[in-house]
Amino acid sequence: MPDRSSPRTLAEALRTRGDEELAALLRARPDLLNPVPGDLTQLATRAGTRASVVRALERLDRFTLQTAEALAVAPDPAPYATLLALMTGDEGDATIEAALPPAVAVLRTQALIWGDADRLRLVRTARELLAPSPTRPSPTGLGPTVAEATAGMSPTRLQEILAAAALPTTHDPVSAVAALTSLFTDRTRMAALLDTAPPEALTVLDRLVWGPPYGEVAADPTPPVRWLRDRGLLLPASPRTVVLPREAALHLRAGRAHRVPEPVPPEVAPAASASMPHGRPQLVDNVAAGQAYTALSMVEDLLKDWHEGGPAVLRSGGLSVRDLKRTATALDTTEQMAGFWLELAYGAGLVAADGEPNERYAPTPAYDDWLTLPAADQWARLAMAWLTATRTPGLIGTQDAKGRTLSALGPDLDRPAALEVRRRVLDLLATLPAGTAPDPETVLARLRWERPLRSGGGAGRVGGGPADLRSRIAAWTLAEAETLGVTGRGALSTHGRALIGHPPQPEAGEATAGSRSAGGTGPAGTAGTTGGAGAARAAGRAEAAALATGIPAATPYETAPTAPDPRAAADVLAPLLPKPLDHVLLQADLTAVAPGPLDRPLAETLSVLADIESKGGATVYRFTPGSVRRALDAGKSASDLHTFLATHSRTPVPQPLSYLIDDVARRHGHLRVGAASAYVRCDDDALLGEILADKRSQGLRLRRLAPTVLAAQADPGALLEGLRSMGFAPAAEGAAGDVLITRAHARRTPPRTPPAPVPDGPPAPDSTLLGAAVRAIRAGDLAATAVRKSGPEEPALTPAQNTTQTSTQSAALPRTTSAETLATVQAAAMTGSAVWIGYVNVDGAASQRVIAPVRVEGGYVTAYDHTADEVRTYPLHRITGVAELADDSA
Repeated sequence: MPDRSSPRTLAEALRTRGDEELAALLRARPDLLNPVPGDLTQLATRAGTRASVVRALERLDRFTLQTAEALAVAPDPAPYATLLALMTGDEGDATIEAALPPAVAVLRTQALIWGDADRLRLVRTARELLAPSPTRPSPTGLGPTVAEATAGMSPTRLQEILAAAALPTTHDPVSAVAALTSLFTDRTRMAALLDTAPPEALTVLDRLVWGPPYGEVAADPTPPVRWLRDRGLLLPASPRTVVLPREAALHLRAGRAHRVPEPVPPEVAPAASASMPHGRPQLVDNVAAGQAYTALSMVEDLLKDWHEGGPAVLRSGGLSVRDLKRTATALDTTEQMAGFWLELAYGAGLVAADGEPNERYAPTPAYDDWLTLPAADQWARLAMAWLTATRTPGLIGTQDAKGRTLSALGPDLDRPAALEVRRRVLDLLATLPAGTAPDPETVLARLRWERPLRSGGGAGRVGGGPADLRSRIAAWTLAEAETLGVTGRGALSTHGRALIGHPPQPEAGEATAGSRSAGGTGPAGTAGTTGGAGAARAAGRAEAAALATGIPAATPYETAPTAPDPRAAADVLAPLLPKPLDHVLLQADLTAVAPGPLDRPLAETLSVLADIESKGGATVYRFTPGSVRRALDAGKSASDLHTFLATHSRTPVPQPLSYLIDDVARRHGHLRVGAASAYVRCDDDALLGEILADKRSQGLRLRRLAPTVLAAQADPGALLEGLRSMGFAPAAEGAAGDVLITRAHARRTPPRTPPAPVPDGPPAPDSTLLGAAVRAIRAGDLAATAVRKSGPEEPALTPAQNTTQTSTQSAALPRTTSAETLATVQAAAMTGSAVWIGYVNVDGAASQRVIAPVRVEGGYVTAYDHTADEVRTYPLHRITGVAELADDSA
């Protein structure tokens, strides 16, 4: 292993890490793996790029971020004691002292800080992002140091400030700045100076102390401001602006960099109205199961309404506002909820655009497969689509950055953060005792603590995007989970807990002390502590123990969430769903009441024979002449309908319903309509005369061709509708004169795959990839840092020193004759030592490698390639030269 002396650069610090520590870095920052760095120097360079640092900072919790912010305003480098003083202040804080080591460990693991405990350094890019500047205030609210604020100030003005502050004059500006800095950092002398300040001057300082530290002054400042300016407590930032120096502000803050350090995550508390009666978990499960069944009904009603083809697709993609309103009316819900059901069906692959020239939405073939599943499996499929989606229905109707309205099913609803936030909200709900609903505000507060920059939870935001988007997604998640039946009365249901892969949770009275920490960030070993804040502090102490190895315990976001288990969720939900019924209750007012969900064949036939009048705990169907005629048009006879009703009714068939069926059947098909363009045929010529005499038939432009035949200048469909509107019951017939049976024409899209979630950055690497990447980086670093033997007049050089650009790489390769190459390689194979070679492949690309030859024969050398970390065979004629290593570090 490399020497563990104090590192001078981040690359040197990375070389002191073990393989597990490097794997922890790559796991926490997977963007560093694409592509795999060639060596540790490349890894350090990539870890310091702005894009990578911004992403890493955005994934820090609030206290770890506050630690980095404190380091940004500390001297560079800063000892750990200085950092601790900035976090705890002069009075100290045991909670912060316990939480600071794991926060430092997280920053060190993610290569945001490096160096020994007495020389902690924040990477340069992170310091630039977090340190105060005139154009970007620091999240701490601190301003520039005395040295920074007085840069460019005249020496005479500096001496005047020293004299006003009762300090001895100096001979140069550097010592003057040092004297003023020493005064502001000396608690005793600074307190004595402020004791002489006018009360109005202290009021000015109070307004600036917690930021922003800049203030505007008039050309002729007031006496309090003049007093502060004369003594350097306010220094000029521009002709009309002054700034409070950092050292003076820290004295006024009692040494604290932050007004409110937050070492402990906010606890997810139960809702104030959440009572805990016996059996509440069962009540939650029953309510959630009812919502789950309602969700299935809503999706089925939606796609049944689009059975013969849905609305058109906008040219820009998505559903028009008018079609969304129509869909909401058909579902008897709000436009926002209609958008949610549409997105849910779309995410589950049940609806899609058909891809035709006049593109329209329609159910997919997967919808027909979904209909054949048991109800619990149907729900599990919808719930999985919702849980793993990045599409955000809550954005429907809002506007994007360009002022364009976001439409349902449109292309711009994906938000990568939705997947993470949705899962995290459910995980937080799972930490509460079974049947307990959370206070939504505490859930949002916890999420803001865990990702403050992405939630807009502080000044100096380094990321992009709407500051409140994550909070809005969290609020939508709570509402959508209730609508879908994942939660009931705000509490996570048992099948919802199974969906996210969590084991059943004890009820409130059975919860252990350790389980009351509401999702603390500590490892499992801290579960034995009691109390929410105490558990979090104990978790911090457990993480501090990991500081010795440099690998802290993982935070909730860094730990891979448990895998969703839709099969288990379906098994838990199945007994809670109502069983389908095979009967209805017929009533004398021409209605039928379904006291629960019906078997699918019964429901489908009844929906043709009757119209749905109302839904709820029971569904009410109404029989009308039009609905009976619809059943007859579908090929049913009167006897079929009587038999169907008698079989499936628990009550006798009412006489008015029998009369209605017989009356409509008697008149059904008496008139026949065909295509001439269209004609009407009837054996009763008096009936045809009645039609001709009716003024309502003028629009059909009928004329008599024969005593029993009328011709029309309308198409058969329009003729059928026109005669039905006049009170007749015509039937369509085919070319052979037989009655045409009309059934709804199902429109389906070609097979479609559900929309893929949009990833929020690179995927988390698995252990196999991490192990291979670490080995490759180690091997590349060995090749890059290996020192070769040189001639007597040539200093020893590493390959990295020899090679600067690809265009000059071939010139830096070792050069030896063929005989020398063969002899050196054979000697290395005999002694088992490693050598440094230059190699040109078949494409002419030159490279340098460190190899350990194993066998040399037939013009080839078989060797273990340390650069590629594998055994390879090289043609000797492609080796440009070979050199021995200064010491056999391979």
